[in-house]
Amino acid sequence: MLVILDYGVCNVGSIQNMLKKIGEADVVISHDKADIEKADHLILPGVGAFDVGMQSLARMDLIDPIRKYVLEDHKPLLGICLGMQMLGRRSEEGTLEGLGLVPMECKRFSLPTDSRLKVPHMGWDRAFFEKESPLTQGLPSPQRYYFVHSYHAVCDDPQYILMRSEYGYPFTCAVQNNNVYGVQFHPEKSHQYGMKLL
Repeated sequence: MLVILDYGVCNVGSIQNMLKKIGEADVVISHDKADIEKADHLILPGVGAFDVGMQSLARMDLIDPIRKYVLEDHKPLLGICLGMQMLGRRSEEGTLEGLGLVPMECKRFSLPTDSRLKVPHMGWDRAFFEKESPLTQGLPSPQRYYFVHSYHAVCDDPQYILMRSEYGYPFTCAVQNNNVYGVQFHPEKSHQYGMKLL
């Protein structure tokens, strides 16, 4: 069973639709701790502000079940957009602690004042693979994905960087720490490229 975690700050329907389109039949949208425990795969989506996301997880008492799922049960978790950012320790966007599942922090894009680029980074961009991973197996590098974000991951060590992209400067757009994966882009909005990844 694949569980898409619904904690009130994400568009779970578009992810579910994409998974069904690629033939994933056993998809459940839930915030039930029992469903997390039974899940074979867990997706943590998210849109919006870091603290709002962490507050929502805390309010629904989901932080410990997520950590148990990953750290004790050793099952795979995929964070998408804000869901990826919350996998780290913290973000410049807020004051709350993240899940602490990937050694990283999130920083706001710091572009030169004379740059023609705007924040947020919005639109299609290439993602270059930094290492082999079950998430990217069989996919050629680079791939094109759809981004909407103002903050990006900064990993403690390059070993956690799965993909890089560029917006004014190179930045990490996907991470992996053992069974924990995160992508800054939206695979559910990335057409055939996102379908292949999912």
